[in-house]
Amino acid sequence: MIGLAYLGALAVSAAGMVILDWRYRLTFFRRPGFSALAVLGMTLFFLAWDVVGISTGIFLRGETEFMTGIDLGPELPLEEPVFLAFLSYLTLNVAGLLNRAGRADRRDSEERADRSGRAGRADGTHRAGQGDAA
Repeated sequence: MIGLAYLGALAVSAAGMVILDWRYRLTFFRRPGFSALAVLGMTLFFLAWDVVGISTGIFLRGETEFMTGIDLGPELPLEEPVFLAFLSYLTLNVAGLLNRAGRADRRDSEERADRSGRAGRADGTHRAGQGDAA
């Protein structure tokens, strides 16, 4: 059972990411088609990167009792594409969160500018020196 520890940790982490995505509508719960293509594309890119690294002898599979021991290819454990998909999803969620924070910041700035622009006199005219001629 300990051989499933790493996959289990990835699954629990992915579940946390799904909850955050659902709560804040960061990626899949905002644009499911785009998100699926992005995760698939990034995962395939990094798998290709791994294959190149493995074929050149740069990447080697480390032995640990926390992994299943199932290999999809030489030096490519079952857990690798799962990790790469999780990494891709995490990256999209972080980008979605930063995008959301940026939109909120821009909206707050615009609201502050609107409030300060409306700070005129009681008769509806602005004071001189606030962009109007005296």
